[in-house]
Amino acid sequence: MAQNLQELIDGRNPVEMLRNSQIGSYIYPVVPADFQNWIKEQRAWREASVLYDQSHHMDNVFLKGSDAIRLISDTAINSVATFPVNRAKQYVPTTSSGHVVGDGILFHEAEDEYVYVGRAPASNWLMYHAETGGYANLDVTVDRRSPSRPYGDAVARRYYRFQIQGPTAWQVIEKLNGGPLEQLRFFSMSEMQLGGARVRTLRHGMAGAPGLEIWGPYEHHHRVRDLIVEAGAEFGLVPVGSRAYPSNTLESGWIPSPLPAIYSGEAERGYREWLGTDSYEATGTLAGSFVSDDISDYYLTPWELGYGSFVKFDHDFIGRDALEKIDPATQRRKVTLAWNAEDVTKIFASLFDVEGDSYKFFDLPLANYGSANYDSVTDADGSVVGFSMFTGYSANEKRALSLATVAPDVPEGAEVTVVWGEPDGGTTKASVEPHRQLEVRAVVSPVPYSTVARQTYHGGWRTGYRESA
Repeated sequence: MAQNLQELIDGRNPVEMLRNSQIGSYIYPVVPADFQNWIKEQRAWREASVLYDQSHHMDNVFLKGSDAIRLISDTAINSVATFPVNRAKQYVPTTSSGHVVGDGILFHEAEDEYVYVGRAPASNWLMYHAETGGYANLDVTVDRRSPSRPYGDAVARRYYRFQIQGPTAWQVIEKLNGGPLEQLRFFSMSEMQLGGARVRTLRHGMAGAPGLEIWGPYEHHHRVRDLIVEAGAEFGLVPVGSRAYPSNTLESGWIPSPLPAIYSGEAERGYREWLGTDSYEATGTLAGSFVSDDISDYYLTPWELGYGSFVKFDHDFIGRDALEKIDPATQRRKVTLAWNAEDVTKIFASLFDVEGDSYKFFDLPLANYGSANYDSVTDADGSVVGFSMFTGYSANEKRALSLATVAPDVPEGAEVTVVWGEPDGGTTKASVEPHRQLEVRAVVSPVPYSTVARQTYHGGWRTGYRESA
């Protein structure tokens, strides 16, 4: 019986394993699916304000000691030449081949103390290199995301984590604070008053307005949440459920879950031997119409995910040699695809076709059905020019949208085709029903897609952090 990821894929194609995983759909845990209606919740982040409960779906990795910054520098494409206390920075690691492992956010909470917050691929990478990299003065602890299907009162985290966002967010924040609060620069950390206590904050924003992320001891979760909801009522604040929450990235433009580029390469063998058979990397699902027998065809460079500006060669890091050899002008670039309304309507109409299989179900507001999603994007000649990677519907734009990476010679405004659904009736993974494929027309559009976000977005918001690096 396999003891680790490497043994699991020995003599087996990892593409086949991931495309037929039986783990089921990716679930945002604990937070109720809806508080109102997902359309109302989407509209609230554009028109009023929202409360995001981010307490459960991300790992927290706590790094403490003088070697913590060396670990970060050794594994991140970002420069840490300037990374003072009370600042946050997006963390993007790559493999030795220069392909992205994952990403998340690092909070510099105190001298020699950092917290990584994000999905498992980057947290696993950090922990592995912390254990094996010879960092003598480093203490690492991890607080894993809450279980997808918790039983009873089994959920407990070290921190609660909330965001208050939207056009009326700062009014809510100042009411909670009991008076004016300085609007610091993006990704700056500070404190505010909340319910008679001081809480930590991170400044960022969305919908063209300033907002905050707030965190503290998890035992205060319910009390803090109730205080925010009560204070926000007069300003139209709406709590957002786990159904609408991940769809906000369709408007802001962050691709949350590319496939971790760790399934091949001798340099990563030790990492694969460290990863368990129950790890995210071993159990995740690969979905979509793009199919290749070569797992490396699914790997992406920082430029392809919009992280090119983060790459800084002022330090040595894993993947530096490979990235230095890449000409950024040759790389695919991140875009938004605006799907043709008539073609999307065909997908839903097929649910009522009693004569045969429907097209792949397009769930609302988020249509992804794998941990990592790769739908083929083709040009007029039928050639694959990129991948559509995160798909759903925005009630604010009244459009089906997807985040994609396309060849550099595909211009903005061009019409391309997204192949929706898997070939041959679909794979055997738990999240796929028998279906037909459909070629959906789409227009290559800016990222972020939202005009408001595009014109005013300088910082970030959870599921869409960005920085100048």
